[in-house]
Amino acid sequence: MSFEAKVKELGYDIQVVDLNMGRIMGAVRTGNLVYTSGQVSRFGDRQIIGKLGRDLTVEEGYEAAKLAGLSCLQAVKSAVGSLDNVVRVVKVLGMVNVGPDFNNTPAVIHGASDLFLAVFGEAGRHARSAVGMQIPSDFAVEVEVIFEVK
Repeated sequence: MSFEAKVKELGYDIQVVDLNMGRIMGAVRTGNLVYTSGQVSRFGDRQIIGKLGRDLTVEEGYEAAKLAGLSCLQAVKSAVGSLDNVVRVVKVLGMVNVGPDFNNTPAVIHGASDLFLAVFGEAGRHARSAVGMQIPSDFAVEVEVIFEVK
């Protein structure tokens, strides 16, 4: 099954969007790599805002990371025309908006990692970092990804 078909089977509609965001690009291709800009926990008409451990549970953070991951898929599709042009997910940096004493950032970023595994199978296995910090506009999560492409 193609990656495009798999993402549709999972119930998601990944559109091509304009990557020009003024000062920055939503994704940049160099050779066979696509680097996404940090994508926050917003996709379609859904967004998740707040600090993990204060406003949000780990489960809500997991869902926030999935939304950010979907936005990364949208960025890579926009850069290369189709998710079927993805060879593999190389590296994920997951940033979690943490409240005091919250230290379970890996469980939150599993939301993005599990999405990539569901869409790409073995090609979705990746290196990853999951760190806690303050995220702009109080979004729960921000994710950036490096994809290898055809």
